Amino acid sequence: MRKISLLVLTGMVIFSLCALAQGEKFYVYSDKNSPSNHFIPSGWMGDYGDLRFNDQALEEPLTGATSIKITYSAKKSQGQGWTGIYWQSSQNNWGTKDTGFDLTGFNKLVFNARGKNGGEVITTLKVGGIIENPATGESYPFADSTNVEYGPIRLTKDWQQYSINLVDKDLFYINGGLAIIFNAAHAGGEQTVYLDDIYYTYDPNLKKEEVGVSFPFYVYADSNSLDNHYIPSGWMPATAARDLKLNVNWKKTPYSGDSCIRVEYRNNSGTRWAGIYWQHPANNWGTVPDAGFNLQGAKKLTFWAKGERGGELINEFKVGGIVSGEFIDSDSAGIGPVQLRPDWQKYEIDLRGADLSYIIGGFCWATNIDVNDPEGIVFYLDEIKYEVE
Repeated sequence: MRKISLLVLTGMVIFSLCALAQGEKFYVYSDKNSPSNHFIPSGWMGDYGDLRFNDQALEEPLTGATSIKITYSAKKSQGQGWTGIYWQSSQNNWGTKDTGFDLTGFNKLVFNARGKNGGEVITTLKVGGIIENPATGESYPFADSTNVEYGPIRLTKDWQQYSINLVDKDLFYINGGLAIIFNAAHAGGEQTVYLDDIYYTYDPNLKKEEVGVSFPFYVYADSNSLDNHYIPSGWMPATAARDLKLNVNWKKTPYSGDSCIRVEYRNNSGTRWAGIYWQHPANNWGTVPDAGFNLQGAKKLTFWAKGERGGELINEFKVGGIVSGEFIDSDSAGIGPVQLRPDWQKYEIDLRGADLSYIIGGFCWATNIDVNDPEGIVFYLDEIKYEVE
């Protein structure tokens, strides 16, 4: 357990009470070089090569002299399909340094945002979440005390204020003061967003947010749909990047809407099998607490699929089944093997009786080269969703 001196603890309590009494703002960002700023935008993640970052942009700040300007190219420079930045309590602190803040007494994070052209998408904003090493599953020695997510949001050209509800969240130790995450599928190409006036505050009228989902609940509707949940980040096995090509914005003959998913599988690595999990959040193999979705009430997952030529065999389509970490899927269900036809066909995974209270692996497929053309296969997916009827 982390040891904290009585003097420090007393100071934390006084600070929290002052925040409650005075409505104080605890800034992540006010203006470039403002003495009121806390946290450092040092935690770059995913396709970090796709980002250009300027925290002293002069064009039309909301207040003061500057704002934050982030340009995301969506070119997948590191092959991840997503990227993000954590504002950390000290430079590059991934839970290894005891520099976090006690923000007890605050119940809301406020931020202001706009897009350069309008229509830009921020996939996720987070408070906390630096908790475990995603590679090992081991807890960081100085982990965040909470993990709260918000989004996706589609921006307008004008400044809009947004807020993350933190009522009843444990803010005793916050190292990751803010994270902003972009997804290539949501962005659909290069986009530029602006942020300004980011701060924690206390709202006496704010009530605890009721968390729930509505059906149909989409894994994939269209490439840039804000109805999409889960990210196709769980490529399997470790060699999958050599064997798979994934395009979630394929425009030719989708089943519905203006796009579908195209998967190309070749046995370049010699591993002889491959698959992809749609996860929440990205790359979550059961190591992230308070993640996933409660999908109780869903009776089935339906999706549409077809093969490039017909005859392609997918060993399994699955819901759930990530069981390797501490915070694992509550259940699993699947169908397979499935031999695809060259025209769109609807498939269904029966979820009646399954425990869907905590699903981080929203959808998965896996196959191997031994049951397919040795030269490889191409197949397509569309309209992947949980349904109650």
